[in-house]
Amino acid sequence: MALHELSRLLQKVQKPARYIGGELGAVVKQPSPAMVRFAFCFPDLYEVGMSHLGMKILYSLLNAEPDIWCERVFAPDVDMETAMRRAGVPLYGLESFDPLSVFDIIGFTLQYELSYTAILNMLDLSGIPVRAKDRTSLSPLIVAGGPCACNPEPLSDFIDLFILGEGEEIELELVTLYRQARDAGMSKKDFLMRASGIQGIYVPSLYTPVYDDQGKISELKVETGAPKTVTKRVVADLDKMFSPQNFIVPFIEIVHDRAMVELFRGCIRGCRFCQAGFTYRPIREKSPERLASDAVCLCDSTGYDEVSLSSLSTSDYTGLEPLMDKLQDWADSQKISLSLPSLRVDGFSPALLEKVQRIRKTGLTFAPEAGSQRLRDAINKNVTEEEVLGTCRTAFEAGNTAVKLYFMMGLPTETMEDIEAIATLAQKVVDLYYSLPGKPKGKGVTVTISVACFVPKPFTPFQFAPQDSIVQLEEKQKHLLRSVRSKKITVHYHDAVTSFLEAVLARGDRRLCNAVELAWKKGSRLDGWNEHFSMRRWTEAFAETGVEPNFYTARKREYDEILPWDHLDYGVDKSYFIDENEKATEAVTTSHCRLGCNGCGADRLTGGICI
Repeated sequence: MALHELSRLLQKVQKPARYIGGELGAVVKQPSPAMVRFAFCFPDLYEVGMSHLGMKILYSLLNAEPDIWCERVFAPDVDMETAMRRAGVPLYGLESFDPLSVFDIIGFTLQYELSYTAILNMLDLSGIPVRAKDRTSLSPLIVAGGPCACNPEPLSDFIDLFILGEGEEIELELVTLYRQARDAGMSKKDFLMRASGIQGIYVPSLYTPVYDDQGKISELKVETGAPKTVTKRVVADLDKMFSPQNFIVPFIEIVHDRAMVELFRGCIRGCRFCQAGFTYRPIREKSPERLASDAVCLCDSTGYDEVSLSSLSTSDYTGLEPLMDKLQDWADSQKISLSLPSLRVDGFSPALLEKVQRIRKTGLTFAPEAGSQRLRDAINKNVTEEEVLGTCRTAFEAGNTAVKLYFMMGLPTETMEDIEAIATLAQKVVDLYYSLPGKPKGKGVTVTISVACFVPKPFTPFQFAPQDSIVQLEEKQKHLLRSVRSKKITVHYHDAVTSFLEAVLARGDRRLCNAVELAWKKGSRLDGWNEHFSMRRWTEAFAETGVEPNFYTARKREYDEILPWDHLDYGVDKSYFIDENEKATEAVTTSHCRLGCNGCGADRLTGGICI
């Protein structure tokens, strides 16, 4: 695209810096016939996509290869899309400004179910057919990976192949195979069959589900030569894994505008609602030495003054104290603040708080998830009220006056008494603050309750559970508001309608593909943003394509039912999820992995080695 064309468009849109590229750290290469060009597409706005650590890792990994050029592509906001369509300008890569259609491989990351229509819109805005069957040539190859790829069926008609699990090794293997196929003039069909032989690659066109008269899957037909089960990929040794030494520094503020290092993958806890806690297993840690080196390098190369030590549960990293000791003198001298997200209330100490807030005092967030002990046991949170209050005491005594508490509602076995218990626990935190003799003078306390609606997800013990209806969730939200009696407590909650749609797509099968396409044609684009979301479009799309959404949300699954993702292997055995679901009904907990292996099965992915 000519830059003068882009210049005219940018005069008509908000935040034009989203669309111009050229940031510090961006990689620009000279294209050649031998080069494989890879478009890393994030189906959301620039500010969201540029915050994603996975994109940073894979962008640097691919561009470290001299014969691969990876560029970034983000979904344009509505004003930019309108201007592009009117001017006939296709979606383009931010590094070269070349249209997406000239790339060899177009890869989408699936972070959120409500981004599915954005994927179709990005393809269409590039002039690329959205249906895989309508793309007969090898190039461009449309691939997708990320958390939502654990149930790829609602996108199976649009994506040529899915990457299951971690991409650091498999991305390079895929590009190598693609180059061989391209240079040999191989057909797309033959290439996809060969690609299915790589562990972690799922080619949906090689699998055909058969449905019974109740709408359930009765059989999955697999083409000869394709694996009956596709097993995800994991990187066994994180210290030997590629880590970026540089991040692209954006021109505008993004959601997470800081350097990030990844402490470990997986989670020892086994909270029964948490998909990431199971799909990222087995647990593997990076050494404190490697992490300290990466953190210093990233701040030197980018100029960031904050480092986020990232994981699913940062306080469960066994090398946290040594790592903090290694980083503290450097951070103090350079005025670098250290951010530890995802802290557990049972892994929090005054010493840790002092180290984290030495440079910059930030708000503290903890996740009890449920208000009552019975429900916390049912979801296997393994946190007591005493631990919650003890952690808040530590925060208050250190001079903090604001605490945010995360909860969920609509959890299996939940009652209205459990909803009231959320407000009761928050009130106890308020009362605790005012009971402390050393509280800051003249300052009141602020306790913020943030409540998400429970969405049953694949590869969790609650994958069998029905979701509360929109009416039930909204009634629980009203009951929570009535139960809060202090002005010191602020309540935020997620929209029940979008949580309902998320649940449909999370556990859907490939019969949803027609509805996803029709919702997009009706105008769905950036459904993760309230100002762009319309449930009416989806309701019409479901009705016109013969989809009953309650079949995917309100129905309890029997243990012997063939689930749409049962032919995909993310490491944890289905029998383990069944056992954990049974324990949930009795509010019986399971100890975390470091207290003893519970036999989930994920250790086989790294040769029988886990914790």
